[in-house]
Amino acid sequence: MKILENQTDQQLVSDYINGESNALSLLVERYKDKIFTSIYLLVKDKYLAEDIFQDTFIRIIDTLRAGRYNDEGKFLPWAMRIAHNLCVDHFRKVKRSPSIKTSDDHDIFEVLNFSEAGADQKIMTSQTHDRVRKMIDMLPEDQREVIVLRHYADLSFKEIATLTKSSINTTLGRMRYGLINLRKMMTEKQIAL
Repeated sequence: MKILENQTDQQLVSDYINGESNALSLLVERYKDKIFTSIYLLVKDKYLAEDIFQDTFIRIIDTLRAGRYNDEGKFLPWAMRIAHNLCVDHFRKVKRSPSIKTSDDHDIFEVLNFSEAGADQKIMTSQTHDRVRKMIDMLPEDQREVIVLRHYADLSFKEIATLTKSSINTTLGRMRYGLINLRKMMTEKQIAL
């Protein structure tokens, strides 16, 4: 296993295809935190994230065994794309948006108050949360996807562009129009967060 640790991703993929099962174990170990965290930030459910993480590696194994892998040394972006697509598939099936939460506590999407609140405050928070979810649900899918990936999966615009198979300018435009549309909805419906 020591010899395998120094190999590139492409060498490990090649070794796995040639029958070295430890090579895949090393790839999983190398990228599990990044892939799992990205999935978790999209779905906001630990158990669902674990299921999608497992499905991601099942897809990876199936693709490698079938000889269809051809990303030449770009294992992580390829694995992230599979994970992202499985998350998108999940949301399409369930027809619901992910629970939205940021880590910077100063974003428009941060509507939860972590201090102990009374019943009236809990009702208001719940209603605000519902409003934000509904507004995000009303966005076109491409705008909603970029906003979630940027603010909640903490991906760069370049990573989002790669995952969504679009240019960086298109990705930036989708973000801009998504935020403009959210502001319009807030103004039209006189929603104060």
